[in-house]
Amino acid sequence: MILMKNTIKAFIGIAALMMIISACKKQDYSLGDLTPPTNLAILTEVVGQDDLHPNGDGSGEVKITVTADNALSYTVDYDANTDVKMEYLPNGSVTTKYTKNGTFTYTITAVVYGKGGTSSTITKDVTVRSDFSPAAQIVTDLTGDASKTWVVDKDIPAHFGVGPWNAASVRPEWWAGAINEKLSCCPCFYSAKFTFTKVTASNTFTLTVVTDAAFTKTGVLAGGLPGIPETGDEGCYSYGGGTSDFSFIFATTKVPAQPSVPANSPSTQTSILLAGVNTYIGYGAVLKEYEILEVTPTYLYLRVQGTETGNAWYLKLKAL
Repeated sequence: MILMKNTIKAFIGIAALMMIISACKKQDYSLGDLTPPTNLAILTEVVGQDDLHPNGDGSGEVKITVTADNALSYTVDYDANTDVKMEYLPNGSVTTKYTKNGTFTYTITAVVYGKGGTSSTITKDVTVRSDFSPAAQIVTDLTGDASKTWVVDKDIPAHFGVGPWNAASVRPEWWAGAINEKLSCCPCFYSAKFTFTKVTASNTFTLTVVTDAAFTKTGVLAGGLPGIPETGDEGCYSYGGGTSDFSFIFATTKVPAQPSVPANSPSTQTSILLAGVNTYIGYGAVLKEYEILEVTPTYLYLRVQGTETGNAWYLKLKAL
């Protein structure tokens, strides 16, 4: 009897062991071939390029196509000289617009992904010419075709606000300031004067900032404004004003123009690009590009990337 019990136990043990071995064999997964994408290529077509216009027709538009063997997805960064921002390309192709006035060479970087997260990278230089002329009415409204001075309009709601920095939402959806919101903490926000001048003889433009303090958050991110400390909370920081050139460029955010977007998301598709580091408009921000959402002879609505990357700050100014 004891022998029979031991025999049964042994049989059960052997059967269990065989089941374990069998189960282990069934779970022997294989990742397969993880060879990264190969034969990468970046094809570029500069719009309007011909023998007379080797760098394009001045629109700044370039058609980009990324190809590769064994590719599952594609991403691209358009300019290695700026912060890296990889854009997903569903089919490996895109048309982009370079907006810096003049002829410049940009380094395009493509990262192509394959099985199991493998990836391969390729770069290519492209030289593009961009000629941008703002609408005459924008110049007239902003400068009066001579000089015009503006201040932040503390007497209207949402004269200061914040939202996401993208082209899908062009409104201060996260926060909007009330009337006189910053008067007690930061009076320089409302007293600083910004004079835009059109120099007719040279067809150039200048901005002069008159104030003894600049409104910003952390000086290290405030566009390099002189005299601003490297760290600090939002407030008024000692700054003696300044003058710089500025130019008009096609807005790099690529927000659709009016009236093809909702009334609360306007854009003229035109930006003010400040030269150097010693001027700002309303708020010392990360970038020197202030997108003109709307402008009339008495009203100026701008947005700029804030001191936190990914935030858009909105500013409403009035003409004096």
